[in-house]
Amino acid sequence: MARIGKLPIVIPAGVKVAVTDGVVSVEGPKGKLSCTYRPQVTIDNKGSEILVTPVDSSKVANSYQGLYRQLVNNMIIGVSKGYSKTLIINGVGYRAELKGNVMTLNLGYSTLVEVVIPEGVTAALDGPTKVIISGIDKQLVGQTCAEIRSLRAPEPYKGKGIRYDDEVIRRKAGKSASAKK
Repeated sequence: MARIGKLPIVIPAGVKVAVTDGVVSVEGPKGKLSCTYRPQVTIDNKGSEILVTPVDSSKVANSYQGLYRQLVNNMIIGVSKGYSKTLIINGVGYRAELKGNVMTLNLGYSTLVEVVIPEGVTAALDGPTKVIISGIDKQLVGQTCAEIRSLRAPEPYKGKGIRYDDEVIRRKAGKSASAKK
C-alpha cells in the first residue's frame, strides 16, 4: 500500500470539507475548491480528519489513494493558507509592468510580451524585476508561473531570463581564448 495515502489529513479550524457522490468540496477563509475522484478510492470525512482508502488492493487503487490524498491535502492548504511563487527577471533592461490582470514583460525581444493572468490567480510586483504569483489552487499557480517562465527561460552563460526565486542556475564557462593557435 501507499505510504503517503495511508496518512490521515487533519482539517484545520475554519475549513469545511464535504464528500458527496464522487466530489470533494473544500471551503475555507480564502475560497472554495472542489475535485472529482475515481471509484477506485473512497474518501471518508471523520469529523476532524479525512481518510482516503483504496477499494481493493490493486496497484492502480493504491496509486489513486496517494494521488487523491495529496490532492485533497493541497486543497485544504490552499483554502486555509494559500500558495505563492516568486519569479525573478534577470537581464539588462528586462522588466515587468502590471495593469489590471495583464502583465507586460520586456524580455529583450523586439516587441513587448503581454500575459493575461487567469482567474483565480493574483499577480503582484515587488519592484520591476520581481513577480509574485499567488492563489488557492496549487496547480493553477504553478502552471501560471511555468508559462511566464517559458517566455524567456534562464540561459546558462549569463543567467539572463526568468527564474524561480529558489532556482539555482548552473553556469557554464564561455569560449576560452587559449583554443586559438
